[in-house]
Amino acid sequence: MDVVFHTPAGLPSPGFDAESLGRDFWRHLTYTLGRDDWSRSDHACYQAVALAVRDRLMEQWRKTRRERRDRRVRRTHYLSMEFLMGRALGNALSNLELEEPLRRVLAEVGLRLEEVASEERDPALGNGGLGRLAACFLDCCATQDLPVIGYGIRYEYGVFRQRIVDGYQVEEPDHWLLYGNPWELERPEIAQVVRFGGSTEIRPAGGDRLRVCWSDTEDVVAVPYDVPIPGYRNGTVNTLRLWRARGTEKFSLQEFNAGDYAAAVAAKDRAENISMVLYPGDETDQGKRLRLRQQYFLASASLKDVLRRWIRDYGYDFSELADKSCFQLNDTHPTVAIPELMRLLMDGHGLSWDEAWRITSSTMAYTNHTLMPEALERWPLDMFRQLLPRVTQIVEEIDARFVAQVRERWAGAPDLDQRVRRMRIISDGDDPQVRMAHLAVVGSFSVNGVARLHTELLREGMFRDFSELWPGRFNNKTNGVTQRRWLAGCNRPLAGLITEVVGDGWVTDLSRLEGLAPLADDPEFRDRWRRARRENKERLARVVEERCGVTFSPESMFDVQVKRIHEYKRQLLNVLHVIHLYDRLRRGDLSGDGMGWTPRSVLLAGKAAPSYRMAKTIIKLVGNVSRVVNQAPETRDQLRVVFVPNYGVSAMEVICPATDLSEQISLAGKEASGTGNMKLMMNGALTIGTLDGANIEIREAVGEEHFFRFGLTAAEVEAARPVHDPRDFIAADEDLARVLELLESGCFNQVEPKIFDPIVEQLTVGGDPWMITADFRSYVDAQERAARAWQDPEAWTRSSILNTAMSGRFSADRTIEEYDREIWHLQRS
Repeated sequence: MDVVFHTPAGLPSPGFDAESLGRDFWRHLTYTLGRDDWSRSDHACYQAVALAVRDRLMEQWRKTRRERRDRRVRRTHYLSMEFLMGRALGNALSNLELEEPLRRVLAEVGLRLEEVASEERDPALGNGGLGRLAACFLDCCATQDLPVIGYGIRYEYGVFRQRIVDGYQVEEPDHWLLYGNPWELERPEIAQVVRFGGSTEIRPAGGDRLRVCWSDTEDVVAVPYDVPIPGYRNGTVNTLRLWRARGTEKFSLQEFNAGDYAAAVAAKDRAENISMVLYPGDETDQGKRLRLRQQYFLASASLKDVLRRWIRDYGYDFSELADKSCFQLNDTHPTVAIPELMRLLMDGHGLSWDEAWRITSSTMAYTNHTLMPEALERWPLDMFRQLLPRVTQIVEEIDARFVAQVRERWAGAPDLDQRVRRMRIISDGDDPQVRMAHLAVVGSFSVNGVARLHTELLREGMFRDFSELWPGRFNNKTNGVTQRRWLAGCNRPLAGLITEVVGDGWVTDLSRLEGLAPLADDPEFRDRWRRARRENKERLARVVEERCGVTFSPESMFDVQVKRIHEYKRQLLNVLHVIHLYDRLRRGDLSGDGMGWTPRSVLLAGKAAPSYRMAKTIIKLVGNVSRVVNQAPETRDQLRVVFVPNYGVSAMEVICPATDLSEQISLAGKEASGTGNMKLMMNGALTIGTLDGANIEIREAVGEEHFFRFGLTAAEVEAARPVHDPRDFIAADEDLARVLELLESGCFNQVEPKIFDPIVEQLTVGGDPWMITADFRSYVDAQERAARAWQDPEAWTRSSILNTAMSGRFSADRTIEEYDREIWHLQRS
């Protein structure tokens, strides 16, 4: 039960000046953390700073919640398995305008803000673009004063810390919570119980009504931890609510006293495993079960929390729930929320099927993030039933009613049975599967892709049948990133220059960057632009030397590919080009087309899933190639290569501002959108890429002369696939043949024989499923165009300025405005 009380009117609010900030810093350091001159540490100073800053968020946080509750606003609940937030301190300081006062406070005790901020650990709550997008969206919702609450899982270890040992990826636990998290507030008083297993039975519910009861369950307690999400200088603070799994209070004292200590705490350990690690390996049945438990844990706890708040504010009348609530499902992971909301409304509150379905199908909205069928959850029906017996009954009923709808819509059609098999939620066959993407489409009022091409491919491919049934349900919301972190926050030299010439309005309205376009023709401004970018490159070069022992010359082109390691993203194509350049240097081919060689520093970074053997082999290849290239006397200062370990938000904040050439080289038709391409463009990088995902829209925005396009289109890929034979391309291209010969010869693995044979085999007799050989020549030619363009600094700088100037449409502010206008329909204060 919620306790309602009023804060005493005379309670002073913390000041935003240096004096009061310093006073609270010392109070927290001395009294909250119990430190003195003999036990003060850098991390304790960071914690005291964070707590002092958090104090200043509290009043705004309470005010935001109170106003929205009083006004009974419509809310969106953003459910996501990932929130890759990045460090919170710098963002909070900027949004609260506290950076300069804090610098003065720290200077008085001989500390630098940068040193204190570096003590913060990156929250390990995400793995890639999906989680970073969710973080950007929360920032934008708060900045636009939209009542949106994020729901996720408070992972104890996240994915993993990546080390590179002898070129191999080594995974280590990333215990980011080792020293606690000063930004979160534990809320045990509103914990929820999530149930698994057990059995169901039908019991009388009074009169002619019956109720299904789910009993004999294994219960897990979901404890919420709230993280404040401040808007940009507007007084709004939204909430990210993260669930930690904990065992119930049940404890077998009898087993403990009998000496069976493991059995006494087995249930507790099993429960807490749910929030231990993001994306546990699903190669085993046990791993699959844990992933499904995580997804249901998130969905059930979050929905129960929403209904708890509804009952507090509105009582037990749910007739207006759909008018006041929206649930945005960030990819298929939280899709089990659809049958779970049905269960809660019917079994918990006595609504009929039709009443519950009207509410559920009017509140759920689904964002699809992948064109890879294997990336869409499909759970064995038997496993689903064992873990979630009551939820399974509801899924089966949704499926049956949907099949009836399909049969009615296409009655008499000769392909009716085939269409039903394609569309139904539970697949046919000896091993039926629950197809979560189908459930998401059936149970949602809105289904959106995340780039124009992606949405078209969804409509015409993966979800074509559904699009024919419900054409108005599908829409596009091209992704975006927040310029407050990805330009204003991480690129101070360039941000300062931009503000000087176009004002600071771009921080909340990125379209104002178009004011830079006329300055691209100003030689003096181009010189200042280059100097700002040079400062960023020097900073990255220092980091590369510290972490990798490799020297990057700021005079060289910084050629960057940073993203999750996956075959469809084609880091391998990048490495093959590096080998090609190395081969040219080794043979003395330094002239190209007579303009001379372009010095190049190539940086790759990203994590491979622990069980993804080919991705890990590609990381090993990058490491071995870099060792050979960097040690070869022929390369001198002409070519340098590194793989930066443990890529994450903080690393990207250094890499992004320094990138000259942005590698966005996925096989066309496979990347849903991408967000790294937007961050890099926003910071003045030129893109080399295929016409895939948001690359298409980036190229349209900046113009084809400022984008190095190569490769097959999505349509050409599909047309070529049935007849694609990589050996034909190898035979026709001497450069490609030489690269593969070097790879086969052991040039990069002289003391590790055969380790790269799987790569060579896939590129030759294995059919080359990612069409690397088909795109190799086009990619090399595009790289040569980029190398020639780099040799004209004035023209390159002009293109760099125009990339930044035309990046306005890729702000997540624009994306969120579209979500709100077309899907959420929320009210601002």
